[in-house]
Amino acid sequence: MKQMIALACLSFAFTVSASAFAAGEKMKGCSKEAIGMKGEKRKAFMKKCLSKDYVLKSDAAADAPAAAAATPATPATPATPATPVASSAQQDKMKACNADAKTKGLKDDERKKFMNACLKG
Repeated sequence: MKQMIALACLSFAFTVSASAFAAGEKMKGCSKEAIGMKGEKRKAFMKKCLSKDYVLKSDAAADAPAAAAATPATPATPATPATPVASSAQQDKMKACNADAKTKGLKDDERKKFMNACLKG
């Protein structure tokens, strides 16, 4: 019984610290994007940036290769035989994970966590 209580407390602490860490990371990203802004302009930007729907530019840049990998190759650029099979498999996995995240409507930190887990597994 004591072990169950200890495990419950530990899992709660881990969950709380993980969300606090994610919030801190978003704050750092927003501050980085707000460099050069002052006064009301910075305040308005930070409010918008820290909202749930805002995607940081660094996150958008990380998602851009995923979106590029999800687009099919055009007939003008056929796949070369020198392309390794592992790269193609990774791209297929990225496409599948990206599609799953989109159908589930995941955004921001939830999407990151899902994509990391999906690509590892």
